[in-house]
Amino acid sequence: MAKIVAKALVHGACTGKLLHTNLPLSFWGGIDQKTGEVIDHHHPLFGRNVKDCILALPSSRGSCSGSLVMIELLLEKCAPAGLILREDEEIITTGVIVAQTVLGLSIPVLRLSPQDFDYINRHQYASLSGCELLVSMDTPLPFRESPPPSILDLHKHFYLTESEKAILMGDNGHAAAQAMEILLRYAGLQDAHQLTPVSRAHIDACIYTGPASILIPHTFLSQGGHVAVPTTLNAISIDQRRWRELGVAEHLAREADRLANIYVTMGAQSSFTCAPYLLDSPPTTGESIGWAESNAVVFANSVLGARTQKYPDLIDLCISITGLAPLAGAQTGAGRIPRVCVDVSVQCLESLEDAFYPLLGYTIGKIVGRCIPLVTGLEAVQPRPTRSDLKAFCAAFATTSSAPMCHIAGVTPEASQFNPVGLKRIPCNEENIRSALNELTTATDDTVGLVSLGNPHFSLEEFTHLSRLCDGHHKAESVQMIITTNRQVYAAACIAGYVSIVEAFGANILTDTCWCMLGESIVDSTVRNLMTNSAKYAHYAPGIVHRGVHFGTLSECVTAAERGKVGQESPN
Repeated sequence: MAKIVAKALVHGACTGKLLHTNLPLSFWGGIDQKTGEVIDHHHPLFGRNVKDCILALPSSRGSCSGSLVMIELLLEKCAPAGLILREDEEIITTGVIVAQTVLGLSIPVLRLSPQDFDYINRHQYASLSGCELLVSMDTPLPFRESPPPSILDLHKHFYLTESEKAILMGDNGHAAAQAMEILLRYAGLQDAHQLTPVSRAHIDACIYTGPASILIPHTFLSQGGHVAVPTTLNAISIDQRRWRELGVAEHLAREADRLANIYVTMGAQSSFTCAPYLLDSPPTTGESIGWAESNAVVFANSVLGARTQKYPDLIDLCISITGLAPLAGAQTGAGRIPRVCVDVSVQCLESLEDAFYPLLGYTIGKIVGRCIPLVTGLEAVQPRPTRSDLKAFCAAFATTSSAPMCHIAGVTPEASQFNPVGLKRIPCNEENIRSALNELTTATDDTVGLVSLGNPHFSLEEFTHLSRLCDGHHKAESVQMIITTNRQVYAAACIAGYVSIVEAFGANILTDTCWCMLGESIVDSTVRNLMTNSAKYAHYAPGIVHRGVHFGTLSECVTAAERGKVGQESPN
C-alpha cells in the first residue's frame, strides 16, 4: 500500500477498484449515462463500466456536454465513486461542482502529478479521502471519512468589483448569486483571480440528456434567473416543428421542448444551432464572449479571433445570467499562445478533396492533446480553405483535443503573431491522415443505408455545393439522406432555390437538432452502415446510433446515396 498527497478539486471520500486509462475521454458520446458503460468505440476502455469504480484518466476531451453527463450519472447512481485526474480538467469536474452546489450530489475529484498518475497504474484498488490517496496492488482498502474542506473566502481569493460583489450578495436575485458562486468555484479550478465582462453567450446545455438537464435550469428559472447578455441556444434534441413525423418518442419530445422553452423563458434566443458563427452578426476579432459547444469555441477563437474558453455545459448558463466569465485561458493573451508546432505535408490534399480538412483537424487534435498548436505547411496551398473547410476542421479538432483553439499559419487571424522557432515541432504527413481515415471508417462492408450531413450544422455555402451535386439526380429508395441545419440558413437556402433541388434528390432537411443529438429512433432498422463527411460524427456515431461508418467527401456521400454503396462510379 502506498500513500499519495494530491490536490483535491472536489473534497470527499470513497474506496473501490481502480480503473485507469492514459487516454482522455469525452463523457458526452463516450459514456452511457444510464448504465455507466464506456461506448466510445475508439477508446481503450470501450465496453468497461465506470459505475462505482475510481476512474483515473488524464483529462476529459471533446464535448462541453460532458458536465451534464456527469450529473446524469450521479442522478442515475451510475457515476464513478471518485475521479483521479493527471491534468487540469474543467468539464466533468464542473459537472460535479454544479451537482454538489445545486443538488447536493457529489464525488471526490483529485489531481495527481504526472509521475504519481503513472505510478498508480500498477495498482488495483484505491481509497480517496480529502487530499489523500491510498493505492493497493491486490487488497481492497477501507473507506476513510474525509475531513471537511476549508471554506473558500471568495473575497480573499478573487478581485471582485463592487457590482460583482453585489451580484454575489444577492442584489440581482438568488439565481444570479448562485450562478456567481458556481462561476467562482469554476474560476478556482483555473487559478483565476478576477472576472471579465462578455458581450454575448451561447448555451450548449439546452440539449436534453435526462432529468438533470431540466432540473438545473428549472431551478435557476424558479429563482428568477434571466440572461444578462444576448444569448443564443445550441441545437436541441428534436426538430420542434417536425418531431412527430420523424417518429420521435412523445416523452423525449415533450421533455426536450420543455427544456428549450425554459431557456427561451429566461431570455435566450430560439436559434437552436451548434454553429452560432453561421448566424447574422458573428463575433469579431478580440470580442470577449462566453460560448460552450466545442466546435463553436474552436471556430470562434481560431477563425474569428474572438475570445472564449471552452466552457462546460451549465457554466455557459451561469455566464449568460451574470454576463461575466473567468479571466483565464483563451480569454487572455497568454492563454492563446501556441505551445507546439505541427508541420503539415500536404501532398494528399488534392486526392482527398474536401475530406482533407476534417481529417487534418482530427489528426492534429490527437497529436496535440490539450496544447494549442501553430500549424504550418498550409501557407501556399491552393485553393485556400473555405469557411466550410475550417468549420469541418474545427469540429474534428475539438473532438480529439481539449484545446480551445488552433492557429494555422497563413489562414487564421492571429497566427502571424507567432514564430515556430523554439516550439516543439511535430510532423503531420499523409500517413497520419490516412490513419485517421482508417480509424473513422468502422463499417465492415460497402453498403450505405443512411447519408448524414450537417454536423456541425450545414451552411449556405455547403447547400450551394450540395445542390450542384444533386441537381437532376435522385437517391436510391433504400437510402435515407438527412441534413441538419439551423432555421436561418434553411430559410436562406429556400430563397436561393437550394432546398427544392436537394429535396427533389430525396434528402430530408431537419432544423433545430443535430446529429449528435439524434438517436437510433431516426435511423431505419434496416440500415447497417451510414456515410458522412463529418469527422466529428464519424467518431461519435458508432456509440450513438450503433451503426458502422463510412467517411468521405461530400461528392462521395451523394454518390453513395444514389448507389447505396461506397466506391461506386457516379451516374453523371
